[in-house]
Amino acid sequence: MLAPETSAYRDTMAKLGAAVNIITTGTLEAPVGFTASAVCSVTDTPPTLLVCLNRNSRARAAFHEGSALCVNVLAGPQQALAGHFASPFTMAERFAQGHWTSLVTGAPVLNEAVATFDCRVSQIVEVGTHSVMFGIVEALRSHETHGGLMYFNRAYHTLPTVSA
Repeated sequence: MLAPETSAYRDTMAKLGAAVNIITTGTLEAPVGFTASAVCSVTDTPPTLLVCLNRNSRARAAFHEGSALCVNVLAGPQQALAGHFASPFTMAERFAQGHWTSLVTGAPVLNEAVATFDCRVSQIVEVGTHSVMFGIVEALRSHETHGGLMYFNRAYHTLPTVSA
């Protein structure tokens, strides 16, 4: 059986909705970050998630085993910020947007994020065109002021706010 054509695979994957995130590493003084939708939970014991990053990304060199990795889950009104972090802007220009602090690992944390997973990279596996980074969660933060930002069918969509 032949593998699907790349374009057919991409078209079908566009139907798999995903949260939009800004992934960061480094420090507040030397931040690195990019936009990603390829993020998911791996296990809750120990709390671990994975993030996929294109191996050609200029952010790739900043991530290595033992480094900080922070997943900042974006809110619906942060669509422009998602585009800003996916652009050719320098890291300094990217981080000029938003309000940044840090938690345990020292990686930049977006104060306005719906949720934050502050992690330490435990392993990186190279698969095809991407690096799959596994992060052990060291700290969490959550806000319920807005619904999340999703990417589905090659477009952004805002989820409704859900009260507890």
